[in-house]
Amino acid sequence: MLGEWSGASVESDGERPDPDVWTPLDGLGRPPAFSGADAVAYRTGFDDPRSPEDERAVLELRGLYAHARVWLNGDLLGEHDAYFRPFRTTFEPAETNELVVECRAPADRFGGIHDTDAVPEADATPGIWWGADLETLPGTAIVDFDATPHLVDDEAKIDVRAVVETDEPLDDRITFSLRPEGEFQSRGMMDRAAVEADAGERAVVEHTIDVRDPSLWWPAALGPQHRYTVRAKLGDHTRQITTGLRSITRDDDGLLVNGERLRARGFVLDSATTADVDRALEANANLVRMHAHAPPQAVYEACSEAGLLVWQDLPLTGPGTFDADRGADLADTLVATYGHHPCLAAAGVVSDPVDPFPDTLGSGTFDRLRLRWRAWRTGYDHGPAETVADAFPADLPVFPVAGPLGCTPDAAHLYPGWDYGDAADIEWLCDRYDLDDVVGAFGAAALGAADPEELAGFDREKHDDRVPDADDPAASQRYQARVTKRVAEALRRRQATVLAVDSLRDTGDAGTGVLERDGSEKTAYEAVAAAFEPVQATLTDPTAGASTPVMVVNDTGERVSGAVTVETRDDALTDESLDVTVDPHETATAGDVSVPADAASVTLSFTTDDRAVTNRYYM
Repeated sequence: MLGEWSGASVESDGERPDPDVWTPLDGLGRPPAFSGADAVAYRTGFDDPRSPEDERAVLELRGLYAHARVWLNGDLLGEHDAYFRPFRTTFEPAETNELVVECRAPADRFGGIHDTDAVPEADATPGIWWGADLETLPGTAIVDFDATPHLVDDEAKIDVRAVVETDEPLDDRITFSLRPEGEFQSRGMMDRAAVEADAGERAVVEHTIDVRDPSLWWPAALGPQHRYTVRAKLGDHTRQITTGLRSITRDDDGLLVNGERLRARGFVLDSATTADVDRALEANANLVRMHAHAPPQAVYEACSEAGLLVWQDLPLTGPGTFDADRGADLADTLVATYGHHPCLAAAGVVSDPVDPFPDTLGSGTFDRLRLRWRAWRTGYDHGPAETVADAFPADLPVFPVAGPLGCTPDAAHLYPGWDYGDAADIEWLCDRYDLDDVVGAFGAAALGAADPEELAGFDREKHDDRVPDADDPAASQRYQARVTKRVAEALRRRQATVLAVDSLRDTGDAGTGVLERDGSEKTAYEAVAAAFEPVQATLTDPTAGASTPVMVVNDTGERVSGAVTVETRDDALTDESLDVTVDPHETATAGDVSVPADAASVTLSFTTDDRAVTNRYYM
């Protein structure tokens, strides 16, 4: 129903933009023509969309980054400051209409990763990123509808909130119904709630649906992804939303989903798409972290359908103070926007509030002393972040501060082999600083192409300090793979409860992604997929000429028994077989092996009655 769009880079002064020239656009999103602009205006026209049966028009704008003002026919229709929540409003259209939307770069700290140099400038263009729609409704209608599930102490409830607008006096009841989504069998149910309003008024109806004998939603490795459709009906008008019932809690031993233990392993996403959901699952992830940004609803839908957990950050990252009250408001908005998705498993407040390692530190004694000094002198006040964390629901695990050594993080960002030391130093770091419970980011960066043009999120100086043949993408990717695999396996052996590789996919032509920006695999993708196998045999010290324990990690809820076969290829083939039994969510040593000094690679094969996995190390 909306016509063609045009746009212009403008100066934001609070008035309706009136540029001299409007540039025709192929579509919305992030027009390249306005890359780098602080404010962009978008304009379109449309006729009155209403039919004789409909009396009300509704405008919905999705992904308004980052702050926006909306004018209709010269009058200010509204303002918006949370891009992940749709701007949705009813209005009285004229016969012909002009819509002007001004999108501005963030004026506060809550632009998230798009307000940093971690993403290309073109990806942060102020705009209507995710789409615009017109809807027509009857005079009395439910104009907005939210649902938030809760499962606490075996009591299943769904809190619903319906916003009703009416053009005549209203004294009626809204019918809320619950039906299984898909083919599984479960009880449906129906509730009613009163709604009253005078003509021209808006009424908000809040109600709690008690769900009896619920069928639960599970992560993919633990069970089926049962979901329900919640429907609200007023007269002949209905709205609906899909949700799922599950509990996600955190104790001293990690996450519990519906009372079942889960060790979470996955990837940081700096720019999330639905395709990334499949890419993460194929690499044996059960969690993705939306790092300092929020994705379109379609990404959450894909995660819920696939059984992939989501750790959702607020769009807040980097040094500097922030308004805790504003953060608390955004926390409420975040939950209202995504809380109906059963995959929402955790939240984060602020990421990387300090940067104690702007340059590379080595692994020698002097560099370790420098690391300890930097960590000691680095401090951070958790108070504002904890205030914001309190605004999230009590039944959602929250990590107020995610960051590096020195800021006493609730979720650690650890970069041995990149910011400091070698990958093998992960053991020393965790022993000294006790940061191996929740690790929100680790890894190293690599080239995707020999001559990258877009270097957003890529520290070339650190890369060249680390990689001997720094201009060779193959050498760069081998280094990234070794570092990321070594750290991932060490954290799993240490029974980290949550860990996330930084990151799944590059934002530019090089970066920390184990995939290139277009989704092409780097060498590290296969290495991480092997390291993330739910049951896997690992070498504690994969070094040629060393004797090392072989340890098996078991992230499943069942005891596993089998044999580890060790194959070392150099001039000859050496085979060893080691029997081992590993309890649920535990680690066990199968035995020791000696890696020949001239070994080119070592392959571990772990075989049980129902599985066979391999893990290859290149010397």
